Amino acid sequence: MKKYVSIDIGGTAIKHGIIGENADIIVKGKMPTEAQKGGPGIMEKVVRIIERYRKDYELSGICISTAGMVDVEKGEIFYSAPLIPDYAGTKIKEELEKRFSIPCEVENDVNCAGLAENVSGAAKGSRITLCLTIGTGIGGCILIDGKVFHGFGGSACEVGYMYMDGSDFQTLGAASILTKKVAAKKRRPQEEWNGYRIFEAAKQGDTVCLEAIDEMTDVLGKGIANICYVLNPETVVLGGGIMAQEGFLKPRIQESIRRYLISDIADKTAVVFAKYQNDAGMLGAYYHFQKQSGTGRF
Repeated sequence: MKKYVSIDIGGTAIKHGIIGENADIIVKGKMPTEAQKGGPGIMEKVVRIIERYRKDYELSGICISTAGMVDVEKGEIFYSAPLIPDYAGTKIKEELEKRFSIPCEVENDVNCAGLAENVSGAAKGSRITLCLTIGTGIGGCILIDGKVFHGFGGSACEVGYMYMDGSDFQTLGAASILTKKVAAKKRRPQEEWNGYRIFEAAKQGDTVCLEAIDEMTDVLGKGIANICYVLNPETVVLGGGIMAQEGFLKPRIQESIRRYLISDIADKTAVVFAKYQNDAGMLGAYYHFQKQSGTGRF
């Protein structure tokens, strides 16, 4: 059975593992990204990961999911936020294929997450899927008939930058805004708060935490509604660490979407929560590799 190394490069952590040809994750691990070391530092880590796995497995390919805007055909980063300095221009595919003499394919991390959910996850079988990851920022992906829509220049669905209410979608609605709001209103250091504590407090009736969550879900509902007016997706998939609070968040987000989206569209739009969570990037990178190689397996 063929085996592939799959690596998901995020701003905080690099998740990695070995995936079999039936899309089963055989082994996995993670390490800090140390994004401040920039593109060269990340590539050093990626090389070490592959070299380590090569000692135990015969690898048939390298599957990369990564933050930043990706030229899929070239397998290189053409834009990256300041979080990862000196990352734009990194020729991931070219460098890794030259070093290891095995094929490599590269795709944006949110596109990978969306692909994983569309192929075998929460949006399996959906013809038009919008996938959003809510974390430090907000990432977006649109899939049409199982294919990621990249747009003319490869930057389609960068919805985090979408202009909203004098700011942008991710500045107003990302999970990271929760801790800032709660800490400010309670006049306590931000380090004292995290998402888990905020939700636990909200469940106990903490009005400050409840208010901050309601403000966030209102922004998410408005943003999702605006995107739905343009794309008219069959399914909206919500991912990111905060979406582990599905039971608490889902009714609030659905109510907010209906506040801003006309009922004829809302009634035909399914809102689901991601199935794969932390494994979505690795699995989606593998699916992308298979699609690029033309195997037709998935």
